[in-house]
Amino acid sequence: MKKLLMALVGWLWFSQSAMAELDILVTGGMDSGRPVAIVPFKSDGSLPEDLANVISSDLMRSGKFTPLSRNSMPEQPAQSGQINYPTWSALGTEAVVVGHVESAGAGQYRVTFELVDVARGKDGGNAVLDSRVATVTAKQLRKYAHRISDIVYEKLTGERGAFLTSILYVTVDRSQAMPYRLMLADYDGYNERMLLRSREPIMSPTWSPDGRRIAYVSFEKRTPAIFIQDLYSQARSMLVALPGINGAPSWSPDGRSMAVVLSKDGQPDIYTVDIGSRRLNRLTSDQAIDTEPSWSADGRSVFFTSERGGRPQIYKVDVASHSASRVTWEGDSNLGASATPDGKALVMVSRVQGSYRIARQDLNGGGVYVLTSSSLDESPSVAPNGSMIIYSTVYQGRQGLALVSADGRFKANLPSAKGEVRSPAWSPFLN
Repeated sequence: MKKLLMALVGWLWFSQSAMAELDILVTGGMDSGRPVAIVPFKSDGSLPEDLANVISSDLMRSGKFTPLSRNSMPEQPAQSGQINYPTWSALGTEAVVVGHVESAGAGQYRVTFELVDVARGKDGGNAVLDSRVATVTAKQLRKYAHRISDIVYEKLTGERGAFLTSILYVTVDRSQAMPYRLMLADYDGYNERMLLRSREPIMSPTWSPDGRRIAYVSFEKRTPAIFIQDLYSQARSMLVALPGINGAPSWSPDGRSMAVVLSKDGQPDIYTVDIGSRRLNRLTSDQAIDTEPSWSADGRSVFFTSERGGRPQIYKVDVASHSASRVTWEGDSNLGASATPDGKALVMVSRVQGSYRIARQDLNGGGVYVLTSSSLDESPSVAPNGSMIIYSTVYQGRQGLALVSADGRFKANLPSAKGEVRSPAWSPFLN
């Protein structure tokens, strides 16, 4: 459960580019997905980014694809007309991505790619599932590679890809005078940017549904307060600062209100706050500790963690009627839940035999399916298409981030180059 008591925070606002400090180390699931091949893009010179490597890594992390290694490729064509389909079919390859990059002058590049269905090509049919041409700058090459990944993912699965997204997370480097930093990066840790830093802990970053704003908890006024910040203008405003605890903000799906934890009347309870009027709506009033709110996909109810049954479990409260009911029953305890984007399941932290692991539960009566195998996993955040989950874990004695696919097949750690990393928050789809 998130800590309910936090230290005073002093802020220094920052906005700067930084090298990526998160390296993805694959720990499982590389050979369990659909076989595809991302052929190295042909170019007329050296490129600042290896597009094929970025695309291959994206697809692998979804847990749904197993990209063929380069040294196993029978050929490296640059366009569909050069593909020997029977050769790729003999390897069991389902689809191939080919492309080339040309200099367009003035620091720009023209990128051409094709997604090809091997079976159709072998049978003599129209094998090209999609083809695009785009002109981008050198700095945009990596993001465009993520865009290609999204296109390939959607064409092959029928679901929208979530590789062109971002994450928020908190880093802690105790060797620094201001050790706590709130960071923004691409979902894979690249293009890292510092948003703010503090002498004291930063906690509970969360995204607005449109991806333009974030919310967080600050103690800068010597009492805890929840702030909202616009990522583009850097403008911020205080949402709520009442006596006692003000914590765990969670944006409603329509972006008009925030679920929060307040203790102004004694015990921590779940409230909603109208962002425009600041009007409060108290949802729970039990004598137990109620915390960690998160909205249902339809915005009609709020999931939360409560000890009202003796041990922490997940409950759901109806926003209109304030009627609450217990949702989880398996495991020693369950906490920190959030609904998947389709509203069909919960992702949460489940305590089993003393270990805290990321788990998923079907809301239509399914059991709890444990996705991770570490002993101290927490703060799960689901990708906007529901395919991946990022969470905080302990790896080689240091707190860092990790990825797991929604089916548990693919796993990877994202250790920091220095310090600790915690409290990840995956962005919504970004335009």
